[in-house]
Amino acid sequence: MRPAEARAAGAWRPLRLRVIKLLLGLALTVAGGSAWCVEDVPRPLLEKGGQPVDWWFTFKFNAQKSFAGCGPVEGPRACIFGGKVRAKDRFGQQFAFASSSASKLSQGKGCVGATTTDPVGATFDQVYNGNFFYLIWNDQFYGDPIKSANSPWGHSKGLLAWNDAGEGFVMQVSTPSWPGSGSNRIVRKAGNTLGCISSNNNLLASQHFFALKLTKDDLVEVLKGLKAAGVATDPTKKQIVRNGGPDDVQELVGELGELPKKKKPSTTATGDFFTRRDLSTKVILIAKTASLTAPPWEVVSAILSGTAERSATWWTKPKIPSTNKNSKVKCLEPFELDKKPGPVAIALTGAWKDQPIKLNAPSNHAKIGVSSAGGHSYVIFGDLNQQGALNPPGCDSSQNGRGGLFFVIDNKPLHDSVADLIDGDTAPMK
Repeated sequence: MRPAEARAAGAWRPLRLRVIKLLLGLALTVAGGSAWCVEDVPRPLLEKGGQPVDWWFTFKFNAQKSFAGCGPVEGPRACIFGGKVRAKDRFGQQFAFASSSASKLSQGKGCVGATTTDPVGATFDQVYNGNFFYLIWNDQFYGDPIKSANSPWGHSKGLLAWNDAGEGFVMQVSTPSWPGSGSNRIVRKAGNTLGCISSNNNLLASQHFFALKLTKDDLVEVLKGLKAAGVATDPTKKQIVRNGGPDDVQELVGELGELPKKKKPSTTATGDFFTRRDLSTKVILIAKTASLTAPPWEVVSAILSGTAERSATWWTKPKIPSTNKNSKVKCLEPFELDKKPGPVAIALTGAWKDQPIKLNAPSNHAKIGVSSAGGHSYVIFGDLNQQGALNPPGCDSSQNGRGGLFFVIDNKPLHDSVADLIDGDTAPMK
């Protein structure tokens, strides 16, 4: 080959490589959706294409006048994961967020969950428009794709996503009916974008979202926790479960969707009523079973060595009052935990940017809390509301008699900003 011809041929090589990569990408897209490689790992994201983080927390404000709409840069509302914009009622999609890269809460921009530039939308987008394995559970699907599940099913909602190696993330949500499909190849009839769902648009009350990266061992622990909590899902429904990856992961996923057997404290070891695991990120995972018929946030306090707490949940009848160190919690006594629960204060109001926030039902559906004394700066993200009873009768009522998960981070900047968020009026002790 002459020198000029060699140079011409060499000039074509980069172009040929680009064409080959493009054709491979198109082939993958035709065969199974987006062109994700098996080496890719689904991770918590703050925005599409951005650097992954170990965790993020997002708090969606309610629709009260101070936080209505999507903020000053809202623009036209869109349903990027399917559905129709719900415009009849007032709505609130403003949000604050924090992450492992910036632990203090800051104001977000746009409609949370309806863009790829917010943490919720960006993180979900890589699953919905990708080719990862996923598992979605929710006790309030409203029939699409499965019936809603009452007690003693777990009062729990969320999404798991992982790759062939079992690496991925978990996203805990407090939103009824979202997400309801894990893939753009299975369009959900009720809609699948926050603010665009016919069964529950989740826009009147505050909501919380927490995403955490998982190693394969972490994924196994979360799946075991989901089984213990008795979460509502169905591994046969591809709309909410795409199983795959390591054999032990597939086996655990296949075991979900069935209620665990009820156990009595007189015949069962204490460890069978809850699990506590330290994940690779040093986040504590707590799974409460339906058999542990005791007030949820007192349970968490006792498991965390009696730490004092302040929590904000969907607080309504049957209401559990605030407690102090002298309060009796006889519903917890039969389970003989190593520590007694510390005080638990119920937040009724909080504040953001000097604007008050209502934090009980029907204004708040998030389930968040902070430690209020002791040597730790715990921030707690939960599935369960503080509803039920402290003492008999009624120890198995409401949330006492349901399973659920709690993720606990020991992080002072996050703790201080969440503590400020839920600092305000407190429910009485009776």
